[in-house]
Amino acid sequence: MKNITVIGSGTMGNGIAHTFAQFGFDVTLVDINKDALDRAINTINNNLDRQQKKGAIDEETKTATLNRIKITADLQAAASNSGLVIEAATENKEIKLNLFKQLSSFCGDETILASNTSSISITQIASVTKNPGNVIGMHFMNPVPLMKLVEVIRGYATTDGVTKKIMELSAQLNKSPVEVSDYPGFVANRILMPMINEAIYALYEGVAGVAEIDIVMKLGMAHPMGPLQLADFIGLDVCQSILNVLYSGFGNQKYAPCPLLVNMVTAGHLGVKSGSGFYSYMPGSKDLVVSAKFRKN
Repeated sequence: MKNITVIGSGTMGNGIAHTFAQFGFDVTLVDINKDALDRAINTINNNLDRQQKKGAIDEETKTATLNRIKITADLQAAASNSGLVIEAATENKEIKLNLFKQLSSFCGDETILASNTSSISITQIASVTKNPGNVIGMHFMNPVPLMKLVEVIRGYATTDGVTKKIMELSAQLNKSPVEVSDYPGFVANRILMPMINEAIYALYEGVAGVAEIDIVMKLGMAHPMGPLQLADFIGLDVCQSILNVLYSGFGNQKYAPCPLLVNMVTAGHLGVKSGSGFYSYMPGSKDLVVSAKFRKN
Protein backbone atom coordinates (compact mmCIF):
# COMPACT_ATOMS: atom_id res chain seq x y z
CA MET A 1 0.00 0.00 0.00
CA LYS A 2 2.66 2.50 -1.06
CA ASN A 3 0.50 4.34 -3.61
CA ILE A 4 -2.14 6.57 -2.04
CA THR A 5 -4.74 8.68 -3.83
CA VAL A 6 -6.31 11.64 -2.04
CA ILE A 7 -9.44 13.19 -3.54
CA GLY A 8 -9.95 16.87 -2.81
CA SER A 9 -7.18 19.44 -2.47
CA GLY A 10 -8.73 21.67 0.20
CA THR A 11 -7.52 22.05 3.78
CA MET A 12 -8.05 18.42 4.75
CA GLY A 13 -7.02 16.91 1.43
CA ASN A 14 -3.71 18.75 1.17
CA GLY A 15 -3.00 18.01 4.83
CA ILE A 16 -3.60 14.29 4.30
CA ALA A 17 -1.43 14.27 1.17
CA HIS A 18 1.33 16.15 3.04
CA THR A 19 1.27 13.67 5.93
CA PHE A 20 1.38 10.51 3.82
CA ALA A 21 4.16 11.89 1.63
CA GLN A 22 6.20 12.95 4.66
CA PHE A 23 6.10 9.36 5.90
CA GLY A 24 7.34 7.86 2.66
CA PHE A 25 4.18 7.15 0.66
CA ASP A 26 3.73 8.10 -2.99
CA VAL A 27 0.64 10.32 -3.15
CA THR A 28 -1.53 11.47 -6.03
CA LEU A 29 -3.69 14.47 -5.12
CA VAL A 30 -6.81 14.71 -7.27
CA ASP A 31 -9.06 17.70 -7.88
CA ILE A 32 -11.13 18.85 -10.85
CA ASN A 33 -9.85 22.40 -10.29
CA LYS A 34 -6.28 22.96 -11.51
CA ASP A 35 -5.96 26.25 -9.60
CA ALA A 36 -7.01 24.48 -6.40
CA LEU A 37 -4.29 21.88 -6.96
CA ASP A 38 -1.68 24.60 -7.45
CA ARG A 39 -2.83 26.31 -4.24
CA ALA A 40 -2.64 22.98 -2.41
CA ILE A 41 0.98 22.42 -3.42
CA ASN A 42 1.81 25.98 -2.37
CA THR A 43 0.12 25.38 1.00
CA ILE A 44 2.01 22.12 1.52
CA ASN A 45 5.28 23.84 0.66
CA ASN A 46 4.57 26.65 3.16
CA ASN A 47 3.61 24.18 5.88
CA LEU A 48 6.79 22.20 5.27
CA ASP A 49 8.77 25.44 5.56
CA ARG A 50 7.16 26.05 8.96
CA GLN A 51 8.05 22.53 10.08
CA GLN A 52 11.62 23.07 8.95
CA LYS A 53 11.93 26.41 10.78
CA LYS A 54 10.71 24.71 13.96
CA GLY A 55 13.30 21.96 13.54
CA ALA A 56 10.70 19.23 13.03
CA ILE A 57 12.12 18.26 9.62
CA ASP A 58 15.25 19.01 7.61
CA GLU A 59 15.66 20.29 4.04
CA GLU A 60 16.12 16.76 2.68
CA THR A 61 12.81 15.60 4.19
CA LYS A 62 11.02 18.65 2.82
CA THR A 63 12.32 18.04 -0.71
CA ALA A 64 11.58 14.31 -0.58
CA THR A 65 8.03 14.99 0.68
CA LEU A 66 7.25 17.38 -2.17
CA ASN A 67 8.75 14.98 -4.72
CA ARG A 68 6.40 12.20 -3.58
CA ILE A 69 3.27 14.24 -4.36
CA LYS A 70 1.77 14.30 -7.84
CA ILE A 71 -1.30 16.28 -8.86
CA THR A 72 -3.92 15.42 -11.46
CA ALA A 73 -7.53 15.97 -12.48
CA ASP A 74 -7.80 12.38 -13.78
CA LEU A 75 -9.57 10.48 -10.99
CA GLN A 76 -9.72 7.16 -12.82
CA ALA A 77 -6.02 7.06 -13.68
CA ALA A 78 -5.02 7.93 -10.12
CA ALA A 79 -7.45 5.68 -8.26
CA SER A 80 -7.02 2.58 -10.42
CA ASN A 81 -3.33 2.33 -9.44
CA SER A 82 -3.74 2.89 -5.69
CA GLY A 83 -3.92 0.52 -2.77
CA LEU A 84 -5.80 3.13 -0.75
CA VAL A 85 -8.05 5.97 -1.90
CA ILE A 86 -9.00 8.63 0.64
CA GLU A 87 -11.89 10.91 -0.20
CA ALA A 88 -11.61 14.39 1.34
CA ALA A 89 -14.16 16.23 -0.79
CA THR A 90 -16.83 18.66 0.34
CA GLU A 91 -18.95 17.42 3.26
CA ASN A 92 -21.92 16.75 0.99
CA LYS A 93 -23.59 13.36 0.97
CA GLU A 94 -24.56 13.32 -2.71
CA ILE A 95 -21.06 14.32 -3.82
CA LYS A 96 -19.54 11.57 -1.70
CA LEU A 97 -21.97 8.89 -2.87
CA ASN A 98 -21.31 9.78 -6.49
CA LEU A 99 -17.55 9.65 -5.94
CA PHE A 100 -17.69 6.24 -4.28
CA LYS A 101 -19.85 4.86 -7.09
CA GLN A 102 -17.16 5.96 -9.54
CA LEU A 103 -14.35 4.61 -7.39
CA SER A 104 -16.08 1.26 -7.12
CA SER A 105 -16.02 0.94 -10.91
CA PHE A 106 -12.40 2.16 -11.25
CA CYS A 107 -10.67 0.26 -8.48
CA GLY A 108 -9.70 -3.37 -8.00
CA ASP A 109 -11.23 -5.69 -5.43
CA GLU A 110 -8.31 -5.21 -3.04
CA THR A 111 -8.35 -1.41 -3.01
CA ILE A 112 -9.45 0.13 0.28
CA LEU A 113 -11.80 3.10 -0.10
CA ALA A 114 -11.74 5.53 2.83
CA SER A 115 -13.67 8.69 3.55
CA ASN A 116 -12.48 11.59 5.68
CA THR A 117 -16.10 12.49 6.39
CA SER A 118 -16.74 13.99 9.81
CA SER A 119 -20.37 12.93 10.04
CA ILE A 120 -21.81 11.11 7.01
CA SER A 121 -22.58 7.41 7.45
CA ILE A 122 -19.82 5.07 6.25
CA THR A 123 -22.41 2.33 5.94
CA GLN A 124 -24.45 4.48 3.56
CA ILE A 125 -21.35 5.40 1.54
CA ALA A 126 -20.36 1.72 1.34
CA SER A 127 -23.84 0.72 0.15
CA VAL A 128 -23.24 2.27 -3.29
CA THR A 129 -20.04 0.27 -3.88
CA LYS A 130 -19.53 -3.26 -5.18
CA ASN A 131 -17.34 -4.21 -2.22
CA PRO A 132 -18.67 -2.55 0.97
CA GLY A 133 -16.31 -4.58 3.14
CA ASN A 134 -13.44 -2.47 1.83
CA VAL A 135 -15.00 0.88 2.76
CA ILE A 136 -13.98 2.61 5.98
CA GLY A 137 -13.79 6.05 7.57
CA MET A 138 -10.48 7.82 8.26
CA HIS A 139 -11.45 11.03 10.02
CA PHE A 140 -8.29 13.11 10.37
CA MET A 141 -8.21 16.23 12.54
CA ASN A 142 -7.22 19.70 11.33
CA PRO A 143 -4.36 20.57 10.89
CA VAL A 144 -3.59 17.04 9.72
CA PRO A 145 0.23 17.15 9.93
CA LEU A 146 0.07 18.20 13.60
CA MET A 147 -3.00 16.53 15.11
CA LYS A 148 -2.43 13.01 16.44
CA LEU A 149 -5.95 11.57 16.29
CA VAL A 150 -7.40 9.53 13.46
CA GLU A 151 -10.97 8.42 14.10
CA VAL A 152 -11.26 5.10 12.27
CA ILE A 153 -14.95 4.50 11.54
CA ARG A 154 -16.01 0.96 10.90
CA GLY A 155 -19.12 0.68 8.71
CA TYR A 156 -21.65 -2.12 9.18
CA ALA A 157 -19.95 -4.22 6.48
CA THR A 158 -16.30 -3.17 6.98
CA THR A 159 -14.14 -6.28 7.42
CA ASP A 160 -11.79 -7.03 10.30
CA GLY A 161 -8.88 -7.15 7.86
CA VAL A 162 -9.54 -3.71 6.41
CA THR A 163 -9.98 -2.22 9.88
CA LYS A 164 -6.70 -3.75 11.05
CA LYS A 165 -4.82 -2.44 7.99
CA ILE A 166 -6.11 1.11 8.48
CA MET A 167 -5.33 1.08 12.19
CA GLU A 168 -1.77 -0.07 11.42
CA LEU A 169 -1.40 2.41 8.57
CA SER A 170 -2.51 5.29 10.78
CA ALA A 171 0.12 4.30 13.34
CA GLN A 172 2.76 4.37 10.58
CA LEU A 173 1.89 8.07 10.14
CA ASN A 174 2.75 8.63 13.81
CA LYS A 175 -0.96 9.07 14.55
CA SER A 176 -3.07 7.62 17.34
CA PRO A 177 -5.95 5.74 15.67
CA VAL A 178 -9.15 5.10 17.61
CA GLU A 179 -11.71 2.63 16.27
CA VAL A 180 -15.34 3.75 16.55
CA SER A 181 -18.66 2.46 15.26
CA ASP A 182 -20.68 4.06 12.49
CA TYR A 183 -23.37 6.11 14.21
CA PRO A 184 -24.24 9.79 13.60
CA GLY A 185 -21.33 12.08 14.43
CA PHE A 186 -19.15 9.11 15.40
CA VAL A 187 -17.47 10.15 18.70
CA ALA A 188 -15.61 13.41 18.01
CA ASN A 189 -18.49 15.38 16.52
CA ARG A 190 -21.21 13.75 18.59
CA ILE A 191 -19.56 15.34 21.63
CA LEU A 192 -17.99 18.45 20.07
CA MET A 193 -20.91 19.80 18.04
CA PRO A 194 -23.49 19.88 20.86
CA MET A 195 -20.90 21.78 22.94
CA ILE A 196 -20.41 24.32 20.15
CA ASN A 197 -24.18 24.56 19.65
CA GLU A 198 -24.70 25.14 23.38
CA ALA A 199 -22.07 27.89 23.32
CA ILE A 200 -23.97 29.54 20.46
CA TYR A 201 -27.20 29.22 22.47
CA ALA A 202 -25.49 30.90 25.45
CA LEU A 203 -24.63 33.83 23.15
CA TYR A 204 -28.10 33.79 21.53
CA GLU A 205 -29.80 33.94 24.94
CA GLY A 206 -27.56 36.73 26.21
CA VAL A 207 -25.85 34.70 28.93
CA ALA A 208 -22.45 36.15 27.96
CA GLY A 209 -20.59 37.69 25.04
CA VAL A 210 -18.44 35.98 22.41
CA ALA A 211 -15.09 36.60 24.08
CA GLU A 212 -16.45 35.83 27.55
CA ILE A 213 -17.83 32.45 26.50
CA ASP A 214 -14.55 31.50 24.87
CA ILE A 215 -12.48 32.71 27.84
CA VAL A 216 -14.53 30.57 30.24
CA MET A 217 -13.84 27.45 28.20
CA LYS A 218 -10.17 28.25 27.60
CA LEU A 219 -9.29 29.17 31.17
CA GLY A 220 -11.82 27.02 33.00
CA MET A 221 -11.63 23.85 30.91
CA ALA A 222 -8.09 24.19 29.48
CA HIS A 223 -9.35 24.20 25.89
CA PRO A 224 -6.73 25.62 23.51
CA MET A 225 -9.45 27.45 21.59
CA GLY A 226 -12.90 28.59 22.71
CA PRO A 227 -15.97 26.91 21.13
CA LEU A 228 -17.05 29.99 19.17
CA GLN A 229 -13.58 30.56 17.74
CA LEU A 230 -13.39 26.84 16.96
CA ALA A 231 -16.75 27.02 15.17
CA ASP A 232 -15.36 29.84 13.02
CA PHE A 233 -12.27 27.76 12.31
CA ILE A 234 -14.30 24.69 11.30
CA GLY A 235 -16.80 26.74 9.29
CA LEU A 236 -20.27 27.59 10.56
CA ASP A 237 -21.86 25.93 7.53
CA VAL A 238 -19.99 22.71 8.34
CA CYS A 239 -21.12 22.92 11.98
CA GLN A 240 -24.72 23.35 10.88
CA SER A 241 -24.43 20.44 8.44
CA ILE A 242 -23.05 18.09 11.11
CA LEU A 243 -25.72 19.13 13.61
CA ASN A 244 -28.38 18.43 10.99
CA VAL A 245 -26.90 14.93 10.50
CA LEU A 246 -27.08 14.36 14.27
CA TYR A 247 -30.62 15.76 14.49
CA SER A 248 -31.80 13.65 11.57
CA GLY A 249 -30.02 10.52 12.80
CA PHE A 250 -31.19 10.61 16.40
CA GLY A 251 -34.41 12.63 16.13
CA ASN A 252 -33.50 14.41 19.35
CA GLN A 253 -34.18 18.15 19.69
CA LYS A 254 -30.93 18.69 21.59
CA TYR A 255 -29.03 18.33 18.30
CA ALA A 256 -31.08 20.94 16.39
CA PRO A 257 -28.88 23.87 15.25
CA CYS A 258 -29.35 27.07 17.23
CA PRO A 259 -31.43 29.66 15.29
CA LEU A 260 -28.51 32.10 15.53
CA LEU A 261 -26.23 29.61 13.79
CA VAL A 262 -28.82 29.06 11.06
CA ASN A 263 -29.18 32.82 10.50
CA MET A 264 -25.43 33.34 10.32
CA VAL A 265 -25.01 30.59 7.74
CA THR A 266 -27.94 31.92 5.71
CA ALA A 267 -26.34 35.40 5.75
CA GLY A 268 -22.99 33.99 4.57
CA HIS A 269 -21.12 34.67 7.81
CA LEU A 270 -19.29 31.34 7.86
CA GLY A 271 -16.24 32.12 9.99
CA VAL A 272 -12.62 32.24 8.89
CA LYS A 273 -13.29 31.30 5.27
CA SER A 274 -15.75 34.15 4.74
CA GLY A 275 -13.84 36.68 6.84
CA SER A 276 -16.59 37.03 9.41
CA GLY A 277 -18.34 34.83 11.94
CA PHE A 278 -18.26 35.26 15.70
CA TYR A 279 -14.96 37.05 15.08
CA SER A 280 -13.71 39.20 12.20
CA TYR A 281 -10.73 38.02 10.19
CA MET A 282 -8.50 40.44 8.31
CA PRO A 283 -5.91 39.12 5.84
CA GLY A 284 -2.46 39.06 7.42
CA SER A 285 -3.74 39.81 10.93
CA LYS A 286 -3.57 37.34 13.82
CA ASP A 287 -5.57 39.56 16.19
CA LEU A 288 -8.74 37.98 17.53
CA VAL A 289 -11.43 40.65 17.13
CA VAL A 290 -15.07 40.03 18.00
CA SER A 291 -17.34 40.64 15.02
CA ALA A 292 -19.08 44.03 15.07
CA LYS A 293 -22.42 42.21 15.20
CA PHE A 294 -21.60 40.93 18.69
CA ARG A 295 -19.68 43.84 20.20
CA LYS A 296 -21.16 45.51 23.24
CA ASN A 297 -21.88 49.21 22.94
